[in-house]
Amino acid sequence: MGKIRHQEMPESASVDNRVEEDVDVLDEAEEVIPFTYSITSYGADYPVDSLVSRLDRGDIIVPTFDWVSEEDTEIVGFQREYVWPRPKADKFIESLLLGLPVPGIFLVKEATGRFLVLDGHQRLHALHAYYKGVINGKEYRLQNVQERFVGMRFKDLDTEDRRRLDDSIIHATVVRQDEPSQDQSSIYIIFERLNTGGVNLQPQEVRVALYHGEFVRLLKSLNDESAWRRLYGTKSKRLKDMEMILRFFAFYYRSDHYRSPMKDFLNRYMAENRNLDRQSEGELREVFCKTTSVLSSVLGRRAFRPKRAVNAAVVDSLMTGVAKRLRSGEIKDSAQFLGRYESLLTNKEYVAATETGTSQEANVKARMTLAKDAFVDVI
Repeated sequence: MGKIRHQEMPESASVDNRVEEDVDVLDEAEEVIPFTYSITSYGADYPVDSLVSRLDRGDIIVPTFDWVSEEDTEIVGFQREYVWPRPKADKFIESLLLGLPVPGIFLVKEATGRFLVLDGHQRLHALHAYYKGVINGKEYRLQNVQERFVGMRFKDLDTEDRRRLDDSIIHATVVRQDEPSQDQSSIYIIFERLNTGGVNLQPQEVRVALYHGEFVRLLKSLNDESAWRRLYGTKSKRLKDMEMILRFFAFYYRSDHYRSPMKDFLNRYMAENRNLDRQSEGELREVFCKTTSVLSSVLGRRAFRPKRAVNAAVVDSLMTGVAKRLRSGEIKDSAQFLGRYESLLTNKEYVAATETGTSQEANVKARMTLAKDAFVDVI
């Protein structure tokens, strides 16, 4: 049993997480999640040919951002996230051919019995590609290796070398969360800290990998909706736009239950509705499309940009406030709606709740209440 306590970050420690797009800093990227957990971990040694076979069957799955459904067992988008340069992949294969020890991998055992790769994506991809004979769309022949292996495809190996590769052992550390059983919160922490792919994963990238399922598929679909794209702008390579949609749903349905840190609040909502058991696809799609349609038609691109960049706190509160108003029917007076929007964005209390300490409970409650009150009686 382990405990990690939440540590408040001073405002001066704020880090600019804007990577490739205009989005205000999200507080959750800096948050430390407090949790008490119980996990089981054990070691397992897998022959290389067994790992490749398990990948083929979908018994081991590599997290990507292209999940189709919970039943999907194909390695969809497997190559898209591959970042190893060829020399590194070749040297890894060569090490196994020579019988040298290689780094292990981390797997999480899911309730279905399948294994999700927490760490080791690059190694597994290199192996899978070599056995299948194709890497990055090209025939896989070893190049950056000692002379006797140069130009060798897997099917070109002599019997002795092939057997040595098949029988080479890769050690796996397998983890399973026992408590709490419903949200895999400790696995999220492990995933976040173990990732060694060269670029630190953003919170939503971890969620999409860990909580893959029907909700992820829906979020991806809604992220392509034309009204949303007009509001948000260019699609985010780091899934920040998808995270904004998640924030909207979490606050629309669960704002009264919000407790900081934000990261944990979003994790729990995504885990609870992973298979659309709490809210159906039809319900979520309807509330999202109605809300974005109104905002897009009346406000356009300016809606989420009180200044220059998209402001995450404005996104979650504005969308939630408008969506709650739409429960009572269509908004007909665009001029009145626009006026209320302008008043909201100049409200000093609202500005304060959307510019600093945006994940603090008092600020979340303040901006949600102000946004709801701003539109509640719009005709």
